[in-house]
Amino acid sequence: MTETADSLGTQKISKLLIKQAIPASIGILVMSLNMIVDTIFVGQWIGSMAIAAVTVVLPIVFLISSIGMGIGIGGSSIISRAFGSNNFNKAYVTFGNQISLTLGLSIFFVIIGILYYNPLLLLFGANGAILEPATEYFNVVLFGVPFLAFAMMGNPVIRAEGKPKFAMYAMILPAISNIVLDIIFIKFLDLGMFGAGLATSISYAVCGLFIFSFFISKKSELVIKPSYFILKLAIVKEIVQLGGVTIARQGTISVLMIVLNATLFTYGGENAIAVYGIINRVMMFALFPVLGVTQGFLPIAGYNYGAKNNERVKETIKMAILYGSSVATLIFVGIMAFPEAIATIFTSDAALIKETPKALLYVFLATPVITAQLVGSAYFQAAGKALPALILTLLKQGFFLIPLVYILPKFFGLQGVWYSFPVADILATIVTLIFLRLEVRKNLN
Repeated sequence: MTETADSLGTQKISKLLIKQAIPASIGILVMSLNMIVDTIFVGQWIGSMAIAAVTVVLPIVFLISSIGMGIGIGGSSIISRAFGSNNFNKAYVTFGNQISLTLGLSIFFVIIGILYYNPLLLLFGANGAILEPATEYFNVVLFGVPFLAFAMMGNPVIRAEGKPKFAMYAMILPAISNIVLDIIFIKFLDLGMFGAGLATSISYAVCGLFIFSFFISKKSELVIKPSYFILKLAIVKEIVQLGGVTIARQGTISVLMIVLNATLFTYGGENAIAVYGIINRVMMFALFPVLGVTQGFLPIAGYNYGAKNNERVKETIKMAILYGSSVATLIFVGIMAFPEAIATIFTSDAALIKETPKALLYVFLATPVITAQLVGSAYFQAAGKALPALILTLLKQGFFLIPLVYILPKFFGLQGVWYSFPVADILATIVTLIFLRLEVRKNLN
């Protein structure tokens, strides 16, 4: 094994975490900026209903592509531990099985999306004036989804190999291409939602093909052989157990979006969905360093858990929570200080500018405490413990946020939707810390 992968078990944890987290953070930042710029472009050049349409469509896209993400995270956990225990053949077979599962399943669900796009869009909240632009956008974006699924599968595997910079480049390249194509298709060619969808779909293809080029190059430590593509029941089972956590999380997020969009439409109409569309983009951007720390944490924790180096695992958990919480607090202060300015970036619509700042403040109230929840659930994935990983991953969206979004608006109207987010964050963090403390006492001491 090369020095790069071995370094996960030897280098200073703080140095390793920074080395892994910074490229991951930059990659997420660029992707988030891509989503933000995309939303700004459709909002300013097409209209507020375009923002609402993108808000409805993207959860469906990410639900399908999350198959790749789940397979990627589940498989990368196995690969990290296999590298840590010098079981290289298992790493190679795991990767081959990941490719087969990702492409087969993503193409299948894309076909389902093509056949049943109308009821699917209605289910996810494409009500009223939102339906037409959502349909136009969805029918184009869908063809890029298998590439996106492959990219989401490959990215955590690249990090498991100890190549965080390449994983970063894989996220930057499609973001840049999407922004450039948005300008060409929407601004200059005036293709509207079709142009926005085409730009997004092509950027997904760029991302998938770039990652594929890495795995067939000499840069990758993994070996691709036709025999590795044959599904092995034991490997598939392990991938599904761990990757299913991520897929279940995205599935839960999709159910949340169904409930959320329906509730928002009931209490605030199309504009309320557009407001959440803006908040969601800000959330993606604002939390990029916290998510970067979490992604950087996974290969380090997985490698050292596989090598049975418990002290390094505990140190990795502590450092990840410390770094992530510090950054999250700074983000919180920034959003609290400039909510109005943030809203005006996305739209010139007076109603949206009026409604968005207060909602933004409520949604981000618990930002300083969220790192512990993210790192806690990530640890159990890295350690290969599927059940607690599943429970903790579903805590915020599944156990707390969905019921709160349904219940609180009955008492507080539209404001109840925004109140639900910080309450869910706090409750999920408390439960996660209890799980994590018990795990450290029982298995890492």
